[in-house]
Amino acid sequence: MSDDITSLYQEVIIDHARRPRNFRTLEDATQTVEALNPLCGDQLTLYLQLADGTIADTSFEGNGCAISQASASLMTMAVKGLRQEAALALFTRVHTMLTTESEDDAPPAGVGKLAVLSGVWEYPTRVKCATLAWQALRSALEDASRRDGTE
Repeated sequence: MSDDITSLYQEVIIDHARRPRNFRTLEDATQTVEALNPLCGDQLTLYLQLADGTIADTSFEGNGCAISQASASLMTMAVKGLRQEAALALFTRVHTMLTTESEDDAPPAGVGKLAVLSGVWEYPTRVKCATLAWQALRSALEDASRRDGTE
């Protein structure tokens, strides 16, 4: 990845860490998941409002490192409005991006603006920080599918 792109990605992560989007309690959430990274103390509560199989709204609260907060912020922006199946497919693409080396310097396909997190795989101690919110999302969506009998 070029130095210019790396610098831009770092700026986006810092911005989301300092001013996380969708950082609030979602009073009418249909799913709530608490997640903790015991290795570093990152913790968050993810709220989802599901309506007819679509993520109508989502938010989070908690505290943690810059990567954890930025990843949660970016995730809530990316999944809002997606159908559950599409959000789970996005989880898979992002999880792969966060845990495996890219074969070239191009951003991973199908992750859009979430590509700013693509360099995390290089820092194994930060992978759990970046995936915390995503694991909570998967848990919430899989639980919702079991509850409504669609699994």
